[in-house]
Amino acid sequence: MSDRLAVLASGRGSNLQAILDAIRAGRLAARVVLVLSDRSDAYALERARQAGVPTAVVPRKGFDSRETHDAAIADRLEQAGVDWVVLAGYMRLLSAGFVARFRDRIVNIHPALLPAFPGTHAQADAVAYGVKVSGCTVHLVDEGLDSGPILAQRVVPVEPDDTEDSLAERILREEHRLYPEVLGWLVAGRVQRLGRITRVA
Repeated sequence: MSDRLAVLASGRGSNLQAILDAIRAGRLAARVVLVLSDRSDAYALERARQAGVPTAVVPRKGFDSRETHDAAIADRLEQAGVDWVVLAGYMRLLSAGFVARFRDRIVNIHPALLPAFPGTHAQADAVAYGVKVSGCTVHLVDEGLDSGPILAQRVVPVEPDDTEDSLAERILREEHRLYPEVLGWLVAGRVQRLGRITRVA
C-alpha cells in the first residue's frame, strides 16, 4: 500500500501537478488522496479534479482564530487517513497545534536556499540583495517560519539582469524536479532524522 499524501495549496498548484505527474509516471510511489485549499478559486483544485483526486475547501472566514481554522483542516486530513501533509504554495503559517498533530510529517518547498530569505518574498529578496546564487529548499515544517530541518536543496544561478519574476520561473523549474524526488525518499523511509539534521540513507 503506497503512502497517502494530502496536498495543501492556495494558488495555481504547479508543484501539485509535478507531484501528480511523478506518481503517474511511476517515479513516486504514493497517492494523493486529498487536495485542500483555503481558497475556493485556487487553480490547484481544478488540477486535482482533472486527476480524479478528492478536494476540500476550508476558508479562513468563519473561524475565530488561526488555531481553530487549522484544527478544522487537521480533522479533515485525519479523516482522510493521510501519512504526509505536503505544502505546495499554501500561503498560511501553520499553528503549533497543527504541527504537533502531524509532527515530522509536514513537508514544504521554499524558493530560496534556507536559512537565507525565509518568508513570502524570497525571490525579490534574493535579487535585491544581489546574491549570485539562489535556489529551492525542501524541509520539514516546525513551528517557525521556514525554519524546519532541511531535507534537500537545489542551487539556481542569479543572472545580472534577473527580475523577481524571471528568477522565480527558473527556481520553479527546479522545484518541480526536486519536490517529487524528496517525497520519494520520505515514502521509501530513506530519510533519517538526527536532531535538526537529516540524512538520506
